[in-house]
Formats: sequence, structure tokens, C-alpha cells
Amino acid sequence: MTQLSVIVYGRDVQGLLGPCLDSVAGQLPPDAELVTAAVGEFALEAAQGRGGTVVTLPDGTGDAAARAAGAERASGTWLWFVHAKDRLPAGAPRALLDRLAEVGDAAEQGRVDVVVADHVRSTWRTTGASGADAGRLARVGRRDLPAADVPDLLRVRPLLGNRALRAAFWHEHRAELTAADASAAAPVAEMFTARAALVLAERIACLEHVIVEARELRPESLPPVTAEQRYGFVAAYEELHRLMELREAPVRPRALLYDLMATETMRIVAREPMPEEVAREFFHRASAAARRLRPEGHQRPAGAEGVRRRLLEEDAYPRYRAFQSANRKRRAARTAVRAGRKQVGAKVRDLHYRRALREPIDPQLAVFSAYWDRGVACSPAAIAAELAERAPHIRPVWVVSSAAEPLLPPGTEHVVPGTRRYWEVLARAAYLVNNVNFPNAVVKRPDAVHLQTHHGTPLKKMGLDQFDYPTASRGLDFDALLARVDKWDYSVSANSHSTRMWEHAYPSRYVSLDHGYPRNDVYYRAGAAEIRAVRDRLGIAPGRRAVLYAPTHRDYEAAWTPRLDLAALAERLGDDTVLLVRGHYFYGGAASPLAGLRRSGRVIDVSAYDPVEELALASDALVTDYSSIMFDYANLDRPIITFADDWETYARTRGVYFDLMAEPPGHVARTQEELTELLASDAWCDEASAKVRDRFRRRFCEFDDGHAAERVVRRVFLGEPEEALPPVVPVESRTPAPTPEEATR
Repeated sequence: MTQLSVIVYGRDVQGLLGPCLDSVAGQLPPDAELVTAAVGEFALEAAQGRGGTVVTLPDGTGDAAARAAGAERASGTWLWFVHAKDRLPAGAPRALLDRLAEVGDAAEQGRVDVVVADHVRSTWRTTGASGADAGRLARVGRRDLPAADVPDLLRVRPLLGNRALRAAFWHEHRAELTAADASAAAPVAEMFTARAALVLAERIACLEHVIVEARELRPESLPPVTAEQRYGFVAAYEELHRLMELREAPVRPRALLYDLMATETMRIVAREPMPEEVAREFFHRASAAARRLRPEGHQRPAGAEGVRRRLLEEDAYPRYRAFQSANRKRRAARTAVRAGRKQVGAKVRDLHYRRALREPIDPQLAVFSAYWDRGVACSPAAIAAELAERAPHIRPVWVVSSAAEPLLPPGTEHVVPGTRRYWEVLARAAYLVNNVNFPNAVVKRPDAVHLQTHHGTPLKKMGLDQFDYPTASRGLDFDALLARVDKWDYSVSANSHSTRMWEHAYPSRYVSLDHGYPRNDVYYRAGAAEIRAVRDRLGIAPGRRAVLYAPTHRDYEAAWTPRLDLAALAERLGDDTVLLVRGHYFYGGAASPLAGLRRSGRVIDVSAYDPVEELALASDALVTDYSSIMFDYANLDRPIITFADDWETYARTRGVYFDLMAEPPGHVARTQEELTELLASDAWCDEASAKVRDRFRRRFCEFDDGHAAERVVRRVFLGEPEEALPPVVPVESRTPAPTPEEATR
């Protein structure tokens, strides 16, 4: 007989369902089963191959409906609802099963309906923080008691993941347990069900063991809470009080529930962003509930909390806001004194910028930047070029550093960072396009559009995912990062992998544009003449093989040192091969270590050559390590060799999203000897490398088909709906640019 059904439910939010299922399936005892209520296509994909029963639910299905669907398919005596974003610590299923076996044998005076356990809490920046629940659970110990005797358990964090419900109890009371589902936001509905289970249970047992790691998602990454969902919070507490009245609960649990309601509603008013009319109505409804449900003789707490409670019960919203404002002013005054000295220099700039922000926005002005103002490059450049064709009424202005000004194409309208015109342009632009981020001081105007194009597919950990890698995140201000991310309206993606990783690493409310990277359009549009022209500029004679070597930056190295003996490699490959060597742009200011190589024509330093897409078009093959160039280059369907002499060190210090050694784009060389042998023989372009490259292309070149810039421009700048855009051409139906050999025919 199945003792426990673990019901994992919900969407694959921010790519967390896979780790959740792995944490369950990897330690599921024989007397337990896994039921996954998968909402949407991504969740179904994550659930496949991980065992158990999968219930397929359409996108848009709410958490409450997913829980119910999973429970219907469960066969266990006990149900354990685990949200798709959470994880089970090692040993949690076994510990819970052991406790369930105990309560099944020990409940002589009545049936135990709920077992409450401990949890740890993780956020987008912290991991495994414990709370105050352990002490409450310890006071109950191994006893199982009537619900009325353990009212303090109502204070245990109201999650479904930290408690198990007897299946018969769930089915008997399902209507009462889910009474708040229709009117409240998902967390409120879960709170209601978790606490309603304690109210309705005949007896309750505890487990002093952490059985779930509850992950809190960043609020800015979730859909805004509607007014009706706000009001549903008050309604949920009113329904909990009604259930207590029906059960004739004693005064103490009712008083405790009342205190929870008052404290939590006041916290929402104080901390949650709401329109003024919604906040006022929420306060009014909470006040009505507080007056109606206050137990007879109940005493308010002392101090500021008591003042807040009195104002709530009196429905004194204006006085509450005045009280809140006075407290904020006192705190702000103290903060201002500390920060005053730092703000003197910024005030002049801010004054001018603020004046510009009061001017009307210019609907025909678009500001572009790439690689921290290095010039016209990457996807922003491809989008600007497409704009000139499809929306010539929009005027592009580039942000370019003074050092990069001489390299600009003639006639490029631009501004230099920090100048007066720079701040004027940023203040009035209707569109801001960047492949990194604009400075922290840039204000997100409500009617301006921020388009984040990114500059590669992530292999290495990015954004908040760097939190656990101090070598990579040294000096990174995560709060400032999140503030920049919150300004994004759109995030461009080249493949589903990137979409999920951006959602996870940069949680906010932007819209993901699964349109492909505009900079990669050239890999399907360039013709033989363009390829011959690039090779001529580089001095590569027809018939010579050109190998592009483009390694990435390493956080544990202060400067770039080639990991290959390039002179020896060039000598071994002979005159028929030329090495195009490109150092990472992070080292742009350093002296090139290639300068000392004898100019034999076998090695060309292209570190300063832009755009890099032209180098890819001119080459016959790519050698890289962990650079994102591999994902872009795969569009050309030309050989890629991964030189991974320090993969373990890189993966450990930088953090990676998948094992490149298990899923490479072609052959892997761990030593220079192996690399030399591959390039000196025909292995570099053999059938085996073509097969793994095909799998790699299908996964990581998913949306790149030569029409990415068109889709972005039509969607963002021209406002066309998603369904009106050109559909993505399947990988097998695409024709990449000709190879250098084909270009000479």
C-alpha cells in the first residue's frame, strides 16, 4: 500500500521545477509515490523522464486547481503538497514517513488528520534560513493532540509543504479547505488551506524535522496582485473565523487567529504597493472584520503595534497614514544625515536630469548602447539597422564613450556618457536599447520602453545565480542589479534555455521575446561576396583554412594569458592554416600577449576587430572554451572544438548551468596535444562532430533563423501582436551563410 503521495504542483516558474522534482525522485522510498500536476508546456517538459505519475494541465491553471488535480490521481494514505518552486532536503521523505507510521499506531483517542513539520526558507538571495517554528513544534513533541489544545501551531508558517494531510481528511473536507481559492491570490489560498487544515483537524501531530525548503520568489518577478485578490486576503481570514465558530473553537485559538489577522493585514497596508483607492478599501474591509471578529475582552498589544491596532479597529485610515508617515520621516531624517555628504556631487547632475524628465517624452527617439558604451555593435546594432528599414521615423542615438568616438561609422548620431546632452537624451527617449544595462541613475519613465537584448546564451551562472560563487560575484551589488532589471520591459532570447535562465537569474515582470538574437541574423543573410570581402580585409588567401580561437574571461585570472602555445600550434598546422585569435573584451585595455609572435601570417590578432560576427563568417571552424560565442557560431553549422583544459576549475569557481563536457557542440580537447591532433587530421570536421553539433543547434539556435531583428522591431517599436510576426523557421529548413570554401566557387 502507498503510504505517502508527494504531489508536486504548478508551473515551471523560473526554471525551478526540475530541481524540485530531482529532490523528490532522488530519495523517494518504496512506500511513497510522486504525482506531478504539471501546468503548461515547460512544466510538462521538466516532469518527463523523472518518474511517477504526470497530470498534464493547461497553461493558466491555478495552484489550487493543480493541487486538486494531483490529489485526485494520488493513491497514498497521506498527501504532501509541494510547490514546484520548492525543494525537499535530504532525508525529508523518510523522516515524514516514519512519523506518519508512528501517528498511525499511536492515535488511540482519535484520528490524526494533519502532521506539521519544520521548514527552511530561501529567497532569491539567501539559502536555508530557519525560523521560529522549531520551538513551537518542540513544545508539542511526539504527542498527538486535539487541534484546540495546540493553538500556537497556527503561528507555524502556513505552507502546505510543511505539513501532510490524511487523504481521507482532504477528500472529506475539500470544499471547506479550498473555500478561499477563488477569491485570493495563490499564496493567500495556500495560507488559508494550511490553517484551515489545523482548524478542521480532529487531532494534530508534529515532526521536529525540516521537510521542505520553501523558496520565496522575488515579488517583482510575479504578476501584480489585483484589487480583488487583496480583498480576498481579508475574506480568507473571515472564512477561517467562520470555520472556528462552526467547530465551536475555544477563546484562545480564536484570539490567536484574530491577532494574526490584524498583524498581517496591517503589514500589507504598510509594505505592499497598492493604488490609494485599493489601500483605503482594503483598510476599510480589514477594519470591519477586526471589529466584528474581535473576541470579547481581547486586549491590544502595547507600544506602536497597539496604536496601529486601535487605528485599524477605528477604521481611521487617514490617521494611520499620518502615523506611518511620521515614523518614516523620522527614519528618513536619520538616513539623510548619513547620506548627505555623499550626495553633494550628484545633486547638480540630478537637478538637470530631473528637469529633463519633466519634459514630454519624444516618441521618435531611441537610445542605443552596447557593451558598456563601446560602440555600434551586437544586437542593438542589428535592431537599429532594421529600424532604418521598417521604422525610419524613429531616430537612433548611440551612447558611446569618448575613447570609442573615433571608431564610429561616419554620420552616427551619438552622446558621450556624463555630458549634459547624454542626460537629456536618456530622459526623453521613448526607447532604450542595451545588451547590458544602463546606469543605476537612469529613471524608468512609465511611457518609455526598456529593451534588454543580452549578449549571449548563458553557460556560466548569471545575475542572482552568482550569489553562491563569490569569485564570480565579487563586487556585485545584487540590490542595484535587481533595480536595473526592474526597468526592463522586454528581454530578448535565442532559445528556451536562455528564456528560463534569464527568468531565474533576473526575476522581474519583463516580457520574454522568444524571437532570436538579432545579431545572429547575419549568419543566414550573408552571401558569398560578403564572406570573400571579410577574408580579404583580414588577409586570408583563398583556399587557406581559418580557425577562429575565441576564449572567454576567467574570474580567477587578472589578465588574459593564452592557454595555448599559439606559435607551436601554428607551426604544427602549417601554412595552410591561419589562426584568428580573439581575446575577451574584458581585457581590451591590456597589452596583447600576441604582440611578440613573429608575423608569419599564420597567427592574426583580431582582439580589436569588430564585429565578431564577421570573424565567424570568415572562419572555417571555431575553437573556444566556455565562451557564449559557441552558441552563436552553431548557427553557421560549421565545426566547433571545445578546448577545456580547466573545465572543473571553471565550473567550480564560476558556476555553470549545464555540463558542457556531456553536451558539447563538437569534439572536446583537454590538452593542446589533443587539440592539435584534431586540427591536424580530418577529425575536426568528421561525421561524429556533425551529429553532436546538430543536437546542439536544435537546442541553442532554436529561435535564430535570420528574422530576429524583424520580429523585435515589429513587436516592440511597431506594436504588432505576437501572432502577426513571422513564425520561427525550423532548424532543418534553414540555410546558413555559405562556408568560405563555398564562397570561392
